Amino acid sequence: MKYETNPPDAASLMMSARSFGNYDLPGALADLIDNSIKAGAREIALTCRFSDGDPEIRVRDDGHGLSGQELRDAMRPASSNPLAERSPDDLGRFGWGMKSASFSQCARLTVVSRRDGELTGCVWDLADVDAWRMGVLDADEIADLASPELLSKDGVEVIWADCDRLSENGSVTQAEFNALIVHAGNRLALIFHRYLSGEVRGRKLTLRLNNRKIEPVDPFYRDHEATQQLEAEPLEIGGRTIDIQPFILPHYSKLLPNQYDQLGGEEGFLRNQGFYVYRNHRLIISGTWFRLLRHGELSQLVRVRVDIPNALDHIWKITIDKSDAQLPAVLRNRLRQIVQGLSRRSARVFRSRGGRLDRAGTTSVWSRYARGGEIRYAINREHPVIEALLEAGDDEQKLTANAALKVIEQAFPVAAFTQDAAREPDAIHQTLTDPLVFRADLNAALPMLLMQAGGDFAALEALLRVTEPWCEAWGATEAILKEKGWLNA
Repeated sequence: MKYETNPPDAASLMMSARSFGNYDLPGALADLIDNSIKAGAREIALTCRFSDGDPEIRVRDDGHGLSGQELRDAMRPASSNPLAERSPDDLGRFGWGMKSASFSQCARLTVVSRRDGELTGCVWDLADVDAWRMGVLDADEIADLASPELLSKDGVEVIWADCDRLSENGSVTQAEFNALIVHAGNRLALIFHRYLSGEVRGRKLTLRLNNRKIEPVDPFYRDHEATQQLEAEPLEIGGRTIDIQPFILPHYSKLLPNQYDQLGGEEGFLRNQGFYVYRNHRLIISGTWFRLLRHGELSQLVRVRVDIPNALDHIWKITIDKSDAQLPAVLRNRLRQIVQGLSRRSARVFRSRGGRLDRAGTTSVWSRYARGGEIRYAINREHPVIEALLEAGDDEQKLTANAALKVIEQAFPVAAFTQDAAREPDAIHQTLTDPLVFRADLNAALPMLLMQAGGDFAALEALLRVTEPWCEAWGATEAILKEKGWLNA
């Protein structure tokens, strides 16, 4: 057998690199931020300019920078072996990150570095990479291109130009571009929240997007007194430790509307429940149950933090864009047991907010009567909404409404409820889990309640504070009244 070299065609391979992974803008920026964190950066500045439909993106850090040779090595495609032993705090893996992330958005990648006062710049231009031609900038070119901050202080600046994919070949409007940038900022606030909060490295990472400081978004809302941080559990795999930390988020009645919206994200609580997988404290996957559990209403408050070291990348099959992974089979059974228990605990949070009987100082929807060894449940005719219903209309309509309530009471499925309560109490789902529906229902009831309060806002507030279900979710009720200007008016 004889051997001969058979290298890939440079242009073809570099163009193929544009489709490595499944990068969107925040994912691509996150890969560059990973490199900055590895370089010890304390502050990272992202600058995103629309430039009349020809966008330019810059990512500049104040890390230790790269020497000329280190920059050349970093610009080399597949610059590191994914199986090689790496530092525990290394956020990279394949050696393709900066290149594939950049080319997923642009066709011209420039990197300028300052290390110990020495400036170096290199360029990959996909329009001219035959025979692996990489541009090396001279001093004048660097001075014209680099930001003043980099010229005066060590660090690295990555510049994306000819952003054909980001701009969708110039078809993206200014408003659409702005929306992309806002979305990217929101995602980065979540992906790097542990670095931004100072939880990692003993100091806060400062991340600025177009001069606006990005604040961390903790998906577990650990600062809230109603968040339940459950017992952590370490799991051993491949000689390494994976840390499992479950949380039960607060019921919406304990959150302000802006807090609920932030925690729910763009897709809401229902889609954001599940595992949050971190690799070296950097979020790579959020809101998945890995097919161990269905996304359901009663489990929507459950979020589980999973911390994995980079030494287990091959077991978790981390993708090149660090946006996905696969749950190792050896963990499935134990994690299934954990999430099933958590789902039941989440359901209890909703059940604890449900209707209560004969509690002093509260007007309940239901009443319980026990006499002569018999127990009967009846709808409370003194509940403001029920009372308003019974008083509306003429005598015939009042009789009809009262008859309807009696039919509901008499047809209560006692046998089925008893069986369900004995067999599957955690599956009973009778309380409202959606604050938007709660809001709509309260808004529908407010006019008749205000009439009952004689048009007095203070009396209305007093009524709602002692009436189910609004008193049980007073935070949400209060927010609606404040929006209307009806509270303390």
